[in-house]
Amino acid sequence: MLTSSAPEPTCPDWLLTKARRAQPVATAIVNAVNDVALQSARDATDAGIITPVLVGEGDAMKRAADSIGWDIATFEVIEANGEQAAAEAGAKAAGGGAVGALMKGHLHTDIFMRAALSRDAGLRIGKPLTHHFHLTLGDQPSGLIITDAALNPAPDATIKQASITNADALSKATGIARPKVALLSATEVPTDKVPSSVEARDLAAWARDHVNDADVDGPLAFDLAVSPQAVAIKGVTSPVAGAADIIVVPEIVSGNALYKAMVQYLGACAAGVVLGAKVPILLTSRADPPAARLASAALAGLMTP
Repeated sequence: MLTSSAPEPTCPDWLLTKARRAQPVATAIVNAVNDVALQSARDATDAGIITPVLVGEGDAMKRAADSIGWDIATFEVIEANGEQAAAEAGAKAAGGGAVGALMKGHLHTDIFMRAALSRDAGLRIGKPLTHHFHLTLGDQPSGLIITDAALNPAPDATIKQASITNADALSKATGIARPKVALLSATEVPTDKVPSSVEARDLAAWARDHVNDADVDGPLAFDLAVSPQAVAIKGVTSPVAGAADIIVVPEIVSGNALYKAMVQYLGACAAGVVLGAKVPILLTSRADPPAARLASAALAGLMTP
């Protein structure tokens, strides 16, 4: 069995520096009733990225805060009893402009996202929502964005177009002036036997007319997207090949496996954010290491107007 011996992920200092602003982003922490949710909020607060707005049952949040030694008396609290009520209250706060970002706390993702997607919340702005992982290794000065590996199971062309434009904006926010976007498949030659290769070809054609200040190409196998050596050996000519900043995956299984392999075997720090709503949405998890949750808050800070 091949075992993982990856180093502990670290949130890069450059990402935190870029995310800091004169006024930290007011961020609703939805159902912040356990120590993991509150520790995530505390880390981002101490880093100067967010001002937390704590959503949930007040006594439970106070007990959890006491358990980690954090005084939350000065922070705004939105009282809500239970996952559903907290999800709805947080989404409405974001939709109404009271906060600039929305962070998942101690509740199920489907409940959290259902509330965020509700028309009553006011978060929808007529665009598809897409999820983006920004992966970094140590304090290297750049990262790799993978989309969509967590939200849309089988995205159609319209959702993938939104993924490309959202990832392009995210990459620019991290400092990449002209991002290179690779449309992933198992081959660089379009063939009907590999439907994702044909879809990638069509998306690349669409991007030439609709995506400015970015290079989009595909289909490209993963090695051709990131390895200059593979590009040289295979003689592929492309402005993206061997230098991709963004990988657009065919569907959620390949994307999920790809980002988790980078986390488990390379120790990548995976910051995740949902874009396409009125505010950035953070789908943090109990399984995420502290560095990933902090980096996710930083990523959302970059995308807050």
